[in-house]
Amino acid sequence: MRIVVAPDAEAAARRAAAFIANCAARAVRARGRFALALSGGQTPSRMLQSLALSTIDWRRVELFQVDERAAPLGSHDRNLTGLEELLVTRVPIPHGQVHPMPVDGPDLDAAALAYAATLADTLGHPPVLDLVHLGLGDDGHAASLMPGDPATRVAVARVSATAAHRGWRRVTLTLPAIDAARRVLWLVCGASKASMLARLACGDRGIPAGLVRRERALVVADAAAAAQLPRRRVARQEACGR
Repeated sequence: MRIVVAPDAEAAARRAAAFIANCAARAVRARGRFALALSGGQTPSRMLQSLALSTIDWRRVELFQVDERAAPLGSHDRNLTGLEELLVTRVPIPHGQVHPMPVDGPDLDAAALAYAATLADTLGHPPVLDLVHLGLGDDGHAASLMPGDPATRVAVARVSATAAHRGWRRVTLTLPAIDAARRVLWLVCGASKASMLARLACGDRGIPAGLVRRERALVVADAAAAAQLPRRRVARQEACGR
């Protein structure tokens, strides 16, 4: 795991977007397409805005969601809403290459199976994403893998439904899907994340984030989130790998 610290959240967002654009260019050159999974939440909003201004061949991008709440379509509780407003409607990505999680029906277990099938149909079996973007919760969660949720223990399935958390059930990529990705990008901002980022950095498997494979991961953090990190863990730059 490599950690890059930016002075503030705006700079961290730009750095994360640049890393995604770099990975996209490399993936398109190597394999002809770029398979990207993006998380929701407040932290990546600036990153999505910056990404919309980046030089990316969007015709070669397959865009997936990392997780989604079973909220009504168009609700700001739904990750897809922000993803569409800040990115999808601003770039020339073909409609059929945007893959929302199908959380509108009552059976989220069926939705998880359907999304796993979408991953396999698009990327092959087993599906390998080029880049998975993750956030870090102040409780140590990543994607919608919450502390104590059975979804954190899924060993084979690429997608799972979760129990209710803060009023919502969700569908999420699992550790097998995230760990199979060629790269993982964490974007972590704000003082409330400092203690959990320190635990993530030292490989604490007592939090869901600490279960994610480390050797292909880049963390981009702002100074507030990085306040509890030992200086030896902080890198100044990172090039996108294979």
